[in-house]
Amino acid sequence: MDFIEQSIKGVWVIEPVRFGDKRGYFSEVFKQAVFDAHVGHIDFVQDNESFSTKGVVRGLHFQRGEWSQAKLVRVSMGTVLDVAVDLRHGSPTWGKHVAVELSADTGRQLFIPRGFAHGFAVLSDVAQFQYKVDNIYAPQSEATLRFDDPGLGIDWRISREDMNLSDKDMKGLGLDDMTPEFLGF
Repeated sequence: MDFIEQSIKGVWVIEPVRFGDKRGYFSEVFKQAVFDAHVGHIDFVQDNESFSTKGVVRGLHFQRGEWSQAKLVRVSMGTVLDVAVDLRHGSPTWGKHVAVELSADTGRQLFIPRGFAHGFAVLSDVAQFQYKVDNIYAPQSEATLRFDDPGLGIDWRISREDMNLSDKDMKGLGLDDMTPEFLGF
């Protein structure tokens, strides 16, 4: 596996090696010892999966305080634009984002540490999205950063008219609302 740290410290693209022939391919998508050697030790406690259609934008989601989550995300069907926004107060990249295309074709993954909002946009007809988290889901601490906050400057690669968003994601909070007291991290 290749580990490529992104422009925001702690965010990594992981490119698993694929061994292919006429039957298809084999790939190790996660190996604890290799992950630990490059990123550091993370105890993943839950695996999640979503299925979405073209134009769906999910996020930007995060959990506050002690329920904050690190995520290791990948796509097993289709293509998405995956986005992580740094909400770690005191970080030199606070409010900045990383956007990475993930697809089943490449097998690329993205590791997002605690203290980030996360979301993705489906670029293909359908997408199956899988991710590991290091903390359980706690609905009382869940929050949403507005996907189209002008201070973020995210190019979702989908026109606003073609986006399919949940009511929760349409009502996300602005970047200015992300105070240390609100975030709890």
